[in-house]
Amino acid sequence: MHLHRFAEPMTDTNRRPSFGRDSVWLASADVVAVLLAFIGQLILARALISESYGLFVIAVDLFATLFLLLDLGLPTLLARDGPRNPSAIWPGMLRIYRLQGIVVILFAPIVVSLVLSQSVHDGLMLLGAGVALVHIASYAPRAALRAAGDARFESITKVIERLMTTVGYASLYFIDSSDVVAYAAVFLGGAIVGLILALIGAYWTCAKTSGDAKPSQLGSDWVSKKSLLFAALPFAITLGVLPYVIRIEKFILANELGLDEVALFHVAQLAWLAGLLVPQAMRSALLPVLGETRNQPAMFNQHLGRVESICFALVPIGLVSGAAIVWILLPIGFPSEYFDGTLGASARDIFMLLLAGWAFTVLSVPSYTALQAGERPWMFTLLIMTVVLTSTIWGVVLIGLGAQTSIGRAIEMAAYASVASSFVMLMLGIVLSRRFLHFKERSLKWLATICAVTVTCVALSQQSYWSLVGIGLFILLPQGLEATKTIVATPSSMTLAEEA
Repeated sequence: MHLHRFAEPMTDTNRRPSFGRDSVWLASADVVAVLLAFIGQLILARALISESYGLFVIAVDLFATLFLLLDLGLPTLLARDGPRNPSAIWPGMLRIYRLQGIVVILFAPIVVSLVLSQSVHDGLMLLGAGVALVHIASYAPRAALRAAGDARFESITKVIERLMTTVGYASLYFIDSSDVVAYAAVFLGGAIVGLILALIGAYWTCAKTSGDAKPSQLGSDWVSKKSLLFAALPFAITLGVLPYVIRIEKFILANELGLDEVALFHVAQLAWLAGLLVPQAMRSALLPVLGETRNQPAMFNQHLGRVESICFALVPIGLVSGAAIVWILLPIGFPSEYFDGTLGASARDIFMLLLAGWAFTVLSVPSYTALQAGERPWMFTLLIMTVVLTSTIWGVVLIGLGAQTSIGRAIEMAAYASVASSFVMLMLGIVLSRRFLHFKERSLKWLATICAVTVTCVALSQQSYWSLVGIGLFILLPQGLEATKTIVATPSSMTLAEEA
């Protein structure tokens, strides 16, 4: 049996989570989904006036933020604990749905009523609520697929969902529709298709092998509803505030300036958010692997060390490719008003600043996921709460100061606030995951990388030759490539190898 943990061969009847294979599937699907989403955003930006586009963004983001608490943190537990006993994944998923259903019935009507009482566009807000609820419902079956080692089907559901949405946008655009409600309805339809496919995949992969298994076989946290909810509480609290990390600046801009400025910042964020799918895919693939070895510190730390090297190698690749793609393609796809200063700033320059936050987020993957999979999940909650708090403070202070100077300066300050919150997440995550000693051992590498990233991205936003400093980051590439070849022998694989 191949001992390479990142690329071990799997059969359809005995698939297990694998960081390399699963992250490739998830990241590849995210790349395709992002390209489709980018096309969709181009269509929206051209079909809708900037005010309607900004309202669409707020409606979707608002309910995505308010309803994420309904997730209860349970799919994260399923992804973490499922690999220990794959036959219990399906019963565990059904238990999640029963608990989430109760909370939705109690909580969702209250939230929707409160929002509608302040809304100027009830139809759009209701559709935004529907999109958020359907997306939350899709988390459990997708987590089940990932825990069962079938991230490939999870990836397929994401691509098809986004394809259906983009095709729907294009159809409306070609019939000259500028109705924001119609576009929101298409978004909801795509989400429903994705949910149905995820449920079919989870049933096909997990239900047929469940037999008489019970959720309690996933671990002590699953013995009762009370113990399950308590174990998931740190993740539930975290999920309730996590969306603010990437949305708080838009909410502050909307309050300080207006929807046009939100639309510009959102355009700048699009490519940045697309890039964030890479660390997100890595975290999603790494969590089941770490969950399976959480009681084996040596292998747990070996996985983290190897992933850290890979993250360092991704930084120069992401900076160069992100800057090149945005510099060339973003102005081609979006109206000139987002780049010529009509709305106060250039979305391209704002993105270059946000790129530093992307690099810090990539580097935080090992510590972030270690807190999720470790024995102290409340530390993960503390991390995210602190990041949201600092993001809010930085956003209010910096955007407020910028608004006193000019609209463009306020939008620029929003980008700096976002980067600052990403840096806090990186450094605090290292401390809370007890990897600070490891950080000190590589302090020169860390500090040089952080400084080079900061100088490069600020220089890119100012179109300065200092951006060439980023070329030096490619020295990190060989070590990352070597890390992908590292062999980690798990106890089970070692036993099989010895028997062979």
